[in-house]
Amino acid sequence: MKTLLANKEQKIALGLILLAVATRLLPHPPNFAPITGIALFAAARFQGKYLAVLIPFLSLFLTDLLLGLSAITWFVYAGFGLILLLGFQTKKTRITTVLLSSVLFFVVSNLGVWVLHYPLTLEGLTACFTLAIPFFTNTLLGDLVYTGVLFFSFSSIKQYVLQPR
Repeated sequence: MKTLLANKEQKIALGLILLAVATRLLPHPPNFAPITGIALFAAARFQGKYLAVLIPFLSLFLTDLLLGLSAITWFVYAGFGLILLLGFQTKKTRITTVLLSSVLFFVVSNLGVWVLHYPLTLEGLTACFTLAIPFFTNTLLGDLVYTGVLFFSFSSIKQYVLQPR
């Protein structure tokens, strides 16, 4: 019975992730995206680390094929790899985990933008990070919203649908 329940839980988690992935393809503000939420949710919900890593990266890659790949892609993926590692290390996903994830992504992705598109000077680094601040606001909001929706939805479905009456 416990294995059947775990399988149902994983199917529900996967369904929620697929819904979140679909929102990445809808019009949205820049950097207001579900991938951080998906990474933290997958790290928390899938017992097998293989699935917990594969699902966020596959989600990101498949949508990137439709939205476009660029030179910065490697840095973006590195940022999400660090977010997954953080998700694996935390016992419980809290708001501080989400905020740290947002900061990690901001730093790693913008280091990539700096290396690829700015002079490799202190002035170039400062300009790059200063111009990225408006995008950070959307990143924070998107990460908080999507992570909250994924975890809350799963918890609600588990409590009200999967629990025997």
